[in-house]
Amino acid sequence: MKDFKYYAPTEVVFGKESEEKVAQLVKHYQGNKVLVHYGGSSAKKSGLLDKICRLLEEGGIPFVCLGGVVPNPRLSKVYEGIELCRKEQVDFILAVGGGSVIDSAKAIAYGVPFEGDVWDFYIGKAEPACCLPVASVLTIPAAGSEMSEASVITNEEGWIKLGYSNDMARPKFAIMNPGRTFTLPSYQTAAGVTDMMMHTMERYFTHDDDMDLTTGLAEAVLRTMKDSVFEVLKNPTDYRYRSQIMWGGSVAHWGLTGCGMADDWATHNLEHELSGMFDVTHGAGLAAIWPSWARYVYRENISRFVRFAVNVMDVENDFTDPEGTALKGIAAMERFYQAIGMPITIHELIGREITDEEIKEMVRKCSHDYQCTTGQFKVLHAEDMEAIYRMAR
Repeated sequence: MKDFKYYAPTEVVFGKESEEKVAQLVKHYQGNKVLVHYGGSSAKKSGLLDKICRLLEEGGIPFVCLGGVVPNPRLSKVYEGIELCRKEQVDFILAVGGGSVIDSAKAIAYGVPFEGDVWDFYIGKAEPACCLPVASVLTIPAAGSEMSEASVITNEEGWIKLGYSNDMARPKFAIMNPGRTFTLPSYQTAAGVTDMMMHTMERYFTHDDDMDLTTGLAEAVLRTMKDSVFEVLKNPTDYRYRSQIMWGGSVAHWGLTGCGMADDWATHNLEHELSGMFDVTHGAGLAAIWPSWARYVYRENISRFVRFAVNVMDVENDFTDPEGTALKGIAAMERFYQAIGMPITIHELIGREITDEEIKEMVRKCSHDYQCTTGQFKVLHAEDMEAIYRMAR
């Protein structure tokens, strides 16, 4: 078991009409002028954006708005937000949306007080001394960014997608109203659940398998998400199961399901190059990569994959053939992805055969010009990354 630090300072306000508390929460966390940051038209069409702005106005809190965040949020929008915040003397950033909006808000928060280029944090060239406070009104459960320290941004110059993590950017509060997710399309719902499950699976597949409580918590999250998504796909307005999913996205990524264990993140890093190159939905990209990663690495700790197969995927344990049980668990996960409309190959994901040149370019980027490895369950060198991409093609 690893020594660990557990830190989850975000105040969660969960439930029906929870957004009604937005103004008093901003005041509590000393926001004087707010940037309301959001994505596309859905926040407007649903009426949520107008409601948030009205509540801030009624609370006597000045604000400015910046929309236009897209999935795989862009560095150019971050630059635009930094400039606007400086011009308007904003001291608090409120993200209204999902993980992309929250990640963009965190990047803006780093950039406003920083004299250099905010991208330097993402390439490891600089570290922030401070950042503006961030908070969120969550509309799309998936990334867990509403409580995590992580932010992932895509630089259009070279289409490089990189993450940066720092506890100072953990949101001050997260407002979560499951009713606001009723209108999410089925594909987005399924991709979101895939993402949140993978956040736990990146921590679950480890050689530190002696932290039984953490492992049990992780398995409970995975089983609950797996069962809940089918209920929501059948009945999109089922508040009970929408609530499980909304809370599950946060639990999966604030660190609880990995306490005492080394995490991996190889699947995420491999997928970042897919979504960076092809601008695909992140959760769908994870589904396309994970089965090939799993088959490539499972022999590193077969017993961990057996436990996953039995305790999460309901595979009968064949004690005479642990390798067979492990492989059946991977196959069961593939069937789950297919059942909820997720791809299990890159061809299914992008609609065509990926080229050798594209694979080599993703390997180059993922390995940082062949200088870095990724993963802990099995450390992946450039040749391993290429093998997994080819298996997934």
